[in-house]
Amino acid sequence: MIQIFAKEFNGFLNSLVAYIIIGVFLTGIGMLMWVFPETSVLDYGYADMDTLFSLGPYVFIFLIPAITMRSFAEEKKMGTMELLLTKPLSEWDIIIGKFLAGFALVLVAVLPTLIYYYSIYLLGEPTGNIDTPGVIGSYIGLILLGGVFCSIGVFASSITPNQIVSFVVAAFLCLIFYSGFDSFSSLVAEGGWALQIKQLGILDHYDSMSRGLIDSRDLLYFFSVTGLMLLLTKTILSSRQW
Repeated sequence: MIQIFAKEFNGFLNSLVAYIIIGVFLTGIGMLMWVFPETSVLDYGYADMDTLFSLGPYVFIFLIPAITMRSFAEEKKMGTMELLLTKPLSEWDIIIGKFLAGFALVLVAVLPTLIYYYSIYLLGEPTGNIDTPGVIGSYIGLILLGGVFCSIGVFASSITPNQIVSFVVAAFLCLIFYSGFDSFSSLVAEGGWALQIKQLGILDHYDSMSRGLIDSRDLLYFFSVTGLMLLLTKTILSSRQW
């Protein structure tokens, strides 16, 4: 697993993909937080990071599939998938290694946004007038969300040798899991069913953590969806139907 992780992560760093993705994410979020008047912290006058945590997931929906689309699709296209599976590595080693490499790149992209928190902390009136527990909960939620999206991207990459198809499938699934269930629940008249459908999606659990409430049920949800996607990836690889 460590060998796969190192190979994949170094592959990202030795190509323009990682730097483009990190640059696009930081530039886009930075402009939304500080430049565009509709979402700028400087214009609406509240010391919070809602812009990052409300719009960041939608940026992730496109950026994370771009990171993971080559995970297995490239191996299949280049004909190296069979060679990789003959090495003294289990399928789980390969899957977890590729997943962690993508997830590590997401962490690298998110880490510089702590500068935004520090800036808002200093700009608050009085200094430090920011909901720090809420920010911490939101960061945990954003990181766990990144993990779910990475697992979805790895799964999408395992079902096709075409990177573009992998990207489209992953982006679609990420959107459905993030806000699709929430939107569908609004179409259900009965309150009980609407709530249950809403809780199947990420948005309900993500919003809960954004309020600074680190509930074990929310953590279990994120870990379960991530595990399910990786298990489905294992099933695809085991079937050899590629």
